[in-house]
Amino acid sequence: MQTFHTIAALRQALTKARAAGLRIALVPTMGNLHRGHLALVEEARRRADLVVASIFVNPIQFGPNEDFARYPRTLDDDRAQLESTGCDVLFAPDVDTLYPNGLDGLTQVRVPIVSEGLCAATRPGHFDGVATVVSLLFHIVGPDVALFGNKDYQQLAVIHKLVADLHFPIEIVGVATVRDADGLALSSRNGYLDREQRERAPLLARGLHSIAARLAQGVPAAQALAQGRATLEAQGFVLDYLELRAPDLAPLDGDARQAILLAAAYLGTTRLLDNLAVTLPG
Repeated sequence: MQTFHTIAALRQALTKARAAGLRIALVPTMGNLHRGHLALVEEARRRADLVVASIFVNPIQFGPNEDFARYPRTLDDDRAQLESTGCDVLFAPDVDTLYPNGLDGLTQVRVPIVSEGLCAATRPGHFDGVATVVSLLFHIVGPDVALFGNKDYQQLAVIHKLVADLHFPIEIVGVATVRDADGLALSSRNGYLDREQRERAPLLARGLHSIAARLAQGVPAAQALAQGRATLEAQGFVLDYLELRAPDLAPLDGDARQAILLAAAYLGTTRLLDNLAVTLPG
C-alpha cells in the first residue's frame, strides 16, 4: 500500500492508474478505524481495481463544543488495518494541505434540505463541513465510485444530493451498518463509553426494533414513537431526536409503505447514532 500526504504526489500516482484504465474507488474516513470502515474497503475492493482510503480529521465538521481535539488519531494502526484489508493507496493529508489558506473565509459547500433537521438541528454547520471536505476529496481523487456507511444515514443522503446536484461523475454506494454481536452499531466514538454505558448502549438498537414491531402491528406512528422515546429515556438515554421519515428524509406521506427510523442519543457525553428501515402496514 502506498501512502501519500500531499495532493501533488497522490494525483501523480492516480493519473498513471487512470491512464492504465483502472477503476478507482474512494473510502473517506477520519481514521480510528474499526470493522465498519474495513467493510467499506472490502466492498470497494469488489467494485474497483484500485482502492483509495483517506484519513483526515476534518475540523470544519466539528462544532465549538465537540470533540475535535480529543478525536483519536491512530494513523499507524489504521495504516496496518487498511493494508491487511486490501487497500492500495492511503491519502493522509494534514489540515494545511487541504485548507492551505486557513479556515477563516473558507469557501464551503452547502447541500440544502437534507442538511436540515435531525443531526443538523443540534450540530449547525456540520454537514456544510462534510459536504466541503467530501467535495475536495472527490476533486483531488477523481474516483469512479465512493463508499459510505449507512449508519450515518443523513450524511449519506447529503452525499447523494451533492453528487446529483453538482454532476460529479461518481457512483455512491451505501454499505450496511456493521454491528457488534450485541447489536451496537460500530462507531469510533464507542470508545468514549465507560463499561456501564457500553453495556447499556445496545438498548438503542433494540429500542428501534421495538418501535418497528409496533408500527408493523398498526400502532400509529406518533404513539409508537412516544412509547419508544419513554422506554429509551427510562434506560438512561438522552435523546437528541427520534423520528420516522421517508427513505429520502422527506416528511412521511400518509400512504407510504417504506420508511426510515432514525435516532441520535447520548449516554453520558457520547453521542450514538442508529437507524432502521421499516415497512409500514398497508
